[in-house]
Amino acid sequence: MAQFETPSHHPQASYVDAIEEFQLDGLHTDLDSQSLRHVEAFHEHLMVIASVEDEAVVGAHGRVPETRLWWVDGGVFLGSLRIRHRLTEALRMDGGHIGYSVRPSARRRGHATAMLAAALPRAARLGIDPALITCNLSNDASRRVIETNGGALFDADDTMLRFWVPTNSPEVGRPDSS
Repeated sequence: MAQFETPSHHPQASYVDAIEEFQLDGLHTDLDSQSLRHVEAFHEHLMVIASVEDEAVVGAHGRVPETRLWWVDGGVFLGSLRIRHRLTEALRMDGGHIGYSVRPSARRRGHATAMLAAALPRAARLGIDPALITCNLSNDASRRVIETNGGALFDADDTMLRFWVPTNSPEVGRPDSS
């Protein structure tokens, strides 16, 4: 059964394979999948990921702290999720509190819906309620994920939809809730 894990060496090969899938799918990333296959480079990558929770590290670069989680099933990396601990004006427009991605080969299996459902109680523990979640106007799949998890559309523009999603609701954490 898929569940969140703190980023670790555990699914290294699968994580790197997923990066290559994302790149083939057209996602621009500055990650070098070949170098990440080496233990030392992957360890450095994990240290960078861990540092984004540290206010002193990210604040110096004008960013906000965030919790990063990997969605893993039996050592297979399926996706990732970020919970941003607070919002900037830029994140209010695009990004929000929570962002998620599922590797292309694992899409359309309910992982994004389950990931968001599992993340909402974590966001509540960080004092986030409700959570702002955004998606591209043309991303119907993401819109369904957000709405399935209780998201209420409150704003839209030419490219982006913005939803408030309750994190302290009794329904939170249940992928079948609407």
